[in-house]
Amino acid sequence: MSNGTRRHFTPQQKAQIVRRHLAGKEAVSALAEELGVQPSQIHGWVNQVLAQAEVAFQRKGGAGRHERGKDVKIARLEAKLVQKNEVIAELMEENVRAKKANGEL
Repeated sequence: MSNGTRRHFTPQQKAQIVRRHLAGKEAVSALAEELGVQPSQIHGWVNQVLAQAEVAFQRKGGAGRHERGKDVKIARLEAKLVQKNEVIAELMEENVRAKKANGEL
């Protein structure tokens, strides 16, 4: 099966081989013989694809956009909170000064 030289397959070639096995129902042994690789190599590629299957079902860009929108909203609300705290501190200082001027403190 092997002639001693290493074969290198591109990601596209590996994907096509896995597709031939999974969708085309071609036997791993037949593919391995045709390509001059060990069947375990093809099984490894199939397992790699199956381990990453959830990526195929993730929303493209939607989650990232949503997260960025959340981050912007959080930053805006935090800035608003800082401004509110500054106003409250200023009003409390004025209130303390007014009470001192009236002799209440």
